[in-house]
Amino acid sequence: MSEFTFPVLLFPSHRPIIHMVPVNQSYDSEFLLLGFSEKPEHKILLFGLFLGIYMVTLVGNLLIMLTIASDSHLHTPMYFFLSNLSFVDLCLVSITVPKMLESILLHSKTISYAGCFAQMFFYMIFTCMDNLLLTVMAYDRFVAICHPLHYVTIMSPQLCGLLILLSWTVSFLISILHTMMATRLSFCKDHGIPHFFCDISQILKLSCSEIFINNILVYFGSVLLGIFPFAGILFSYTKICASVLRVPSRGGKYKAFSTCGSHLCVVLLFYGTLLGVYLSSSTAQSSWKNSATSAMYTVFTPMLNPFIYSLRNKDIKNALRGIFGRPISTQ
Repeated sequence: MSEFTFPVLLFPSHRPIIHMVPVNQSYDSEFLLLGFSEKPEHKILLFGLFLGIYMVTLVGNLLIMLTIASDSHLHTPMYFFLSNLSFVDLCLVSITVPKMLESILLHSKTISYAGCFAQMFFYMIFTCMDNLLLTVMAYDRFVAICHPLHYVTIMSPQLCGLLILLSWTVSFLISILHTMMATRLSFCKDHGIPHFFCDISQILKLSCSEIFINNILVYFGSVLLGIFPFAGILFSYTKICASVLRVPSRGGKYKAFSTCGSHLCVVLLFYGTLLGVYLSSSTAQSSWKNSATSAMYTVFTPMLNPFIYSLRNKDIKNALRGIFGRPISTQ
């Protein structure tokens, strides 16, 4: 919508003369989420597929949170971080999938400016939190395996709470900075976003304003939340492997590795899919392919995380048996 200033010049015995000067021109009030296939038979299949994935993700992550909260044996730093990860995954799919399902069901691809920026804001917060939580959990496993005698002292409730608070603070500040800078842009070209959600990189491509500062912030955020956390995870697991290899017995090595196996699987899944998405985004692709690659870490990873932790973790499986009234295995 155009905005105008109204300088008024008054002359004796004359009516006011109004000069209209256009400012910050933008020709539309909506974005278009191009999303997936246009074919009706594909829409029915996609709606059923993503509705099923969404429900499984909700139930799986809620069940992990309920299990950890209800079992006192799981009130440890590792499961405290895991419950936060499940909450973040649940929120991540809840800000992207429902809008996609609505678009498929109602055959409407439009999303308002306010809705798009709100979705982008929360999406960045929860994606950043996913990344930082995986780093914090790697540090927790490093302390548990490399400094087991000092684990309780180092990973105190105060430190765990501080790490979560710092993660939320960093995620919020980066997200609000990107969002505020994006709201200053004008959009007077094509408004089609080749995704099923509002992604900051795609929004910047649609702007007809100068986006140099925005791109600098995106690159800075990518380094801060990509390279440094991944380097921290890599450092932690390098130390873990070196410590485990010094264990003389094979059983001791297996037990040590089993305590971080689930987390390592989630790390590989998260960074593997994320790397695949951004490598594929560097090449020209259709909106369907862009949406499919983005769905890998936005939708499928949050769905798989509860299964990875429940299937590979004996404590979680025993707690789940207790919730559903089955006897708890002591082996």
